[in-house]
Amino acid sequence: MKDVARAAGVSAATVSFVLNETPGQTIRPETSQRVRDAARALGYKPHSIGRALREGASRVVVLDVGPFAGGNSLDSFIAGMADEVSKCGHVLFVHHGEPDALLAVIDAINPRAVVDVLHPFANEEPASPDGGWAYGLAAHTFTQFRYLVERGHKRIAFAAPEASPLLALVSSRLEHMQRACTELGIQPAELLTVSTERLRVAEAIQQLLVENPDVSAIAAFDDDVALGVLGAMNTLRLHAPKDLAVIGFDDTAHGALWSPRLTTVHIDAETYGRRAARSALGQTDGQWPAIPSTVIARDSA
Repeated sequence: MKDVARAAGVSAATVSFVLNETPGQTIRPETSQRVRDAARALGYKPHSIGRALREGASRVVVLDVGPFAGGNSLDSFIAGMADEVSKCGHVLFVHHGEPDALLAVIDAINPRAVVDVLHPFANEEPASPDGGWAYGLAAHTFTQFRYLVERGHKRIAFAAPEASPLLALVSSRLEHMQRACTELGIQPAELLTVSTERLRVAEAIQQLLVENPDVSAIAAFDDDVALGVLGAMNTLRLHAPKDLAVIGFDDTAHGALWSPRLTTVHIDAETYGRRAARSALGQTDGQWPAIPSTVIARDSA
């Protein structure tokens, strides 16, 4: 299946949905044809995932989180989804791991539905019912940048992880970040690549400020990246927000324990999880009102 997905330029989930004619998916005809052509050229025979999704013999909903390690938003998403599927008489099964392992899980438990939480970030086809989670992140990134702009910051850097298993998600956030800059009428954000080594992060911040001395704030990919930035700033004897304002994203618990306490963006991910559950069980028309995000204002920005 991975070979077909690679040849067609889509995810493994999209391949399974197309080849097994899974109902309730919104995949463009040209994408479906591309998948079928790739499967035919490679001689691929569909896995029994199709039977599982069509028959839905068990009252289990599978949530595939791939390489997601966790975090406040993901944990809340899972909690909301688990509670909602429970109300509907189903059980949520959360899968971490590779696509091939997911196929084995699906074949074994014959689920009612499968939700791939990362699929919308990597593909233009919203083939997995995520409750609007992926596309809502653009608005939440805007919230992050608007907070800084409203406080007078006109030159902002975006801090992204140097290496991440969530490359598609990082790429989406970068697109959202530049769109937010355009909408807010400021220059495109500079990119600050953050490693897991404090001295390397400090060197990156130094280089950023030498090349862009007017940068006055850093918006981070998530709270972990933001805390890495604050730690490196301490090495450089820079202070937030006096020298550089820093804002995180995801409102993790340890951000409030840092010094300075981390300003961050809180997302109502639990509601997204509930929406995803109802969508997976066919209990919605898929029209979702926007879920606002809020800034938890502390000391760093």
